[in-house]
Amino acid sequence: MEDKNIIQLYFERSEAAISETAVKYGKLCHTIAYNILYNEEDSEECVNDTWLRAWNTIPPNRPDILRTYLAHIIRNLALSRYRRDHAEKRSHAPDSPLHELAECLPDPEGSPAEAASMAELRQTLNAFVAGLEE
Repeated sequence: MEDKNIIQLYFERSEAAISETAVKYGKLCHTIAYNILYNEEDSEECVNDTWLRAWNTIPPNRPDILRTYLAHIIRNLALSRYRRDHAEKRSHAPDSPLHELAECLPDPEGSPAEAASMAELRQTLNAFVAGLEE
């Protein structure tokens, strides 16, 4: 189906517009998203979001070249997803070079059971010392 006909389907608010768009440009959009994200599920989600964005924006807009219009949408969605997933605060990058050794070093507090046991022992010793005469 030609782009003019697909765009006309969008203007008629026909759901066939989405299926025709997916048939003609689904592989292209998936490739663009996958080349940015390198994740199959995220790429598929971006493709679906592209169809929704096209559905919501085409009636006011009439793109001259549908392929370019869709490529622009999916590229922006994939880049936004990439930035969100790789933001510094969400990144799993180590804070320092010693971060890698954290698993090898013993925990100064010990296990939770040991910490509870130590707290109980501390409380018992403090109670005993408090009961002693000066």
